[in-house]
Amino acid sequence: MSVLAVGAVVAIAATAGTGVLVRTAADETAARIAATEQLTASGDRASDQLDAHGLMLTARATSDAEAALDGAAQAIAAARGKSDAAELEASVAALQVYDLLAPERIFELVDLADAQAATVRAEIAEFDRIVAEKAAAAKAAAERAEAERAAAEQAASDRSSEGTASSPAPPSNPSEAQAIARDLMAAQYGWGSDQFGCLVALWDYESGWNVYASNPSGAYGIPQALPGSKMATAGADWATSARTQIIWGLGYIAGRYGTPCGAWAHVEANGWY
Repeated sequence: MSVLAVGAVVAIAATAGTGVLVRTAADETAARIAATEQLTASGDRASDQLDAHGLMLTARATSDAEAALDGAAQAIAAARGKSDAAELEASVAALQVYDLLAPERIFELVDLADAQAATVRAEIAEFDRIVAEKAAAAKAAAERAEAERAAAEQAASDRSSEGTASSPAPPSNPSEAQAIARDLMAAQYGWGSDQFGCLVALWDYESGWNVYASNPSGAYGIPQALPGSKMATAGADWATSARTQIIWGLGYIAGRYGTPCGAWAHVEANGWY
């Protein structure tokens, strides 16, 4: 068979059933069919040699197609909700009929599907990375918030604990109003001298233990009730009686802060109670 005839056989095999091909991976295709070019370079090859080579080329094309389809299927399955695999799915649809295609066309589709699968896998990896980073950030934020909450609770507990080293010392010579408060807090709430020291510091700060102390905001009396008329719940003489004001003030402290030291810690931290 002449060189011209052999060339015609190869040309027919390359175009049968496919029409004119637009080659997007010409170099790769040429490498895969190098054996065919070697055959055509010889002037006298037996037809059985050409047939054997054609079978080998077809077998390789089939193997490559099946491997590419398997890899593409895995990428498509993993891409759900993470990557747009529409182009890869289109290439898979074209490659699935590889038994009807010429080897050259199969090799082109394999190259295209492999490249698209690689892109999809990269997008999946990036999606997973972003999700993992967000999850780690959310976990860290939750852990910080929990640590801050626990620290705040511990600090509040430390401040309100009886007998803490930071509690102000009670006065050695309390005033008359202070003596009333000391007796009432012990009898009604069971608070000791450490709480009495905090109470003295608290109302020294608020009113100087002045029954008539007033504030432009409307706060009034020893405990600086706002408005002062709130103290009427403790007695009708709330505007002039230290005892009535103290009874009301101790009840307010117990209900809102638990102890005088708890109230004093709040004042130290915020400037008011």
